[in-house]
Amino acid sequence: MARTLRIVKDDPWLKPYEQAIAGRYAYALQKEKELCGDKTLSDMANGYLYFGLHRTGQGWVFREWAPHATAIALVGDFNQWQESDEYALHSIGNGVWEVKLKPGAMQHGQHYKMLVKWEGGCGERIPAWATRVVQDNQTHVFSAQVWAPEQPYRFGKKRRLRPKDEPLLIYECHIGMATEEQRVGTYDEFRRLVLPRIAADGYNAIQIMAIQEHPYYGSFGYHVSSFFAPSSRFGTPEELKQLIDEAHSLGLSVIMDLVHSHAVKNTVEGLGLLDGSPDLYFHSDTSRREHPAWDSLCFNYQRNEVLHFLLSNCKYWLDEFHFDGFRFDGVTSMIYRSHGLGESFGSYDGYYNLNQDGDAICYLTLANKLIHQVNPRAITIAEEMSGMPGLARPFKDGGIGFDYRLAMGIPDFWIKLIKEQPDEQWKPGAIWWELTNRRADEKTISYAESHDQALVGDKTIIFRLIDADMYWHMNKDDHHAAVERGMALHKIIRLLTASTVNGGYLNFMGNEFGHPEWIDFPREGNGWSYKYARRQWSLTDNRDLKYHELQAFDQAMIHLIRQTGHFLQQPPLQRCLNDGDQILAFQRGNLLFVFNLHPFQSYSDYGILTEPGCYRTVLDSDDPAFGGFNLIDDKVRHFTQEDPLYPHLGWIKLYLPPRTALVLQRETDR
Repeated sequence: MARTLRIVKDDPWLKPYEQAIAGRYAYALQKEKELCGDKTLSDMANGYLYFGLHRTGQGWVFREWAPHATAIALVGDFNQWQESDEYALHSIGNGVWEVKLKPGAMQHGQHYKMLVKWEGGCGERIPAWATRVVQDNQTHVFSAQVWAPEQPYRFGKKRRLRPKDEPLLIYECHIGMATEEQRVGTYDEFRRLVLPRIAADGYNAIQIMAIQEHPYYGSFGYHVSSFFAPSSRFGTPEELKQLIDEAHSLGLSVIMDLVHSHAVKNTVEGLGLLDGSPDLYFHSDTSRREHPAWDSLCFNYQRNEVLHFLLSNCKYWLDEFHFDGFRFDGVTSMIYRSHGLGESFGSYDGYYNLNQDGDAICYLTLANKLIHQVNPRAITIAEEMSGMPGLARPFKDGGIGFDYRLAMGIPDFWIKLIKEQPDEQWKPGAIWWELTNRRADEKTISYAESHDQALVGDKTIIFRLIDADMYWHMNKDDHHAAVERGMALHKIIRLLTASTVNGGYLNFMGNEFGHPEWIDFPREGNGWSYKYARRQWSLTDNRDLKYHELQAFDQAMIHLIRQTGHFLQQPPLQRCLNDGDQILAFQRGNLLFVFNLHPFQSYSDYGILTEPGCYRTVLDSDDPAFGGFNLIDDKVRHFTQEDPLYPHLGWIKLYLPPRTALVLQRETDR
């Protein structure tokens, strides 16, 4: 009799779907056997070492999988872009084409493409496995580039590993828009100028967006054309490797935003018609080939060659660039045939109603298994909004294997609250429920806002709170009611979100100091301007502006969480929840978090039952260093008072000004 998988044992509500879950588990094992035989997934996923262009001891070898092609030749700088016998590939079986070249046939830095012929047509194509793709500044045409430097970058800096029990504190970033100048930033600039900021702020991981090569800069990296090529807009592969190496030396894990949910429709740059066939990597069913909302192509995860391509891609970034893991984009779109569009997912039936793409789920399961084979400490995060059970559970338990899932409902909750309810109607009970309502068996990444909330068409939290007054009233000496309200709530929202995590916390670059502009990449509609595709670091560096105070609070908050030992092992315990007074307090170990959300009501000697002892203030949102009014004497020690009705707890009496957050620490923790 087949064993009951642990995710079913742990969640009785899954019992009616046990057969479906067991079938999903068995299919992944079957597919793994089919792909690997007696080898491991890591042994199998080495396509990047075989396909594409490689320098060997005898010269060069190039291979491509193109089963529908009738002829393929390499054209480039080395043969004046003219077809020639020397550079013609020949078929070696199973749809694979190959050419072996003499040592001088190619030189580092030269440009090339494939000239592919098929029944009824031909065209120039960039190889699917190309590891370097560049765009001509004059013609804007993309080409593959021979990349074989005489002195490739060698990883060598001493690495500082994040303690396993420390929350994952992610700084989400984009290389191109990390410069203050109105242009595209570089890997080198980010390494020198931005990495030190992130490390000083206390974050222990960076999540880099838009690494895989994409033809349109304004797609934010989501319309990928070359899956094995780091974007050349930002510099060379060697410069990206140096960035990652230095990040590791600063104690930062480096997570890559990985797009395996879809691909760009471009044919010359992308995979759309690589060998003349539209279904080489994508669905042959036209109703499933194109994504209805993203104007892109959807992978056929049933095809073994596609699985080999994508799994090899995962290993490539881990092995060649030493990335520490991935945030998988668009997981909801992958695992449902409807892409999750128009679905409510109001009950468990929505997860097991034949709307699921079993092949996509199988791919994600194998990808997670592979990634953790290559690097047992690797990090995988699912961008998934449906709440699919088991997504962030180990495969051995019957799960899909992600380490974390994004808590995508939290930013939506904050937006809705800010937009629809006046401050005096904010209910701590609703906030507490939203921030702590999660599956007990999965770890999540909480966040108040990410890049999604900062893009044009949406608004950052700070802009929703302050709006255009930010442009005129952010000087420290300028006392403006809307700005003061916005700053107070900005700090409270962030601390509430970060302090209730059960896995990790994420912030998008610049949002920590309340960056005043939305993100709008150069496009025809804005005159191809870079004005809003940058980060104005000078705002937070200017100590005369309130941006600096928001930055200081974020830094203090992150450092407090990191410096608290076993933070995740001590779940938040509610100590006070009073919707009428708008007071919320909870305890994590020896830290007591207290929030007064009321817009104008202060409280003297407000009693909160907590663990007995002496408490001192370790973080105060009303501190003038954080733009507060200095209404609280942070030097005062607070002693709990015994109550015979609560033999194991005591009353702590606090002064709580309006719109403030306090964190107190029991002295015994010192």
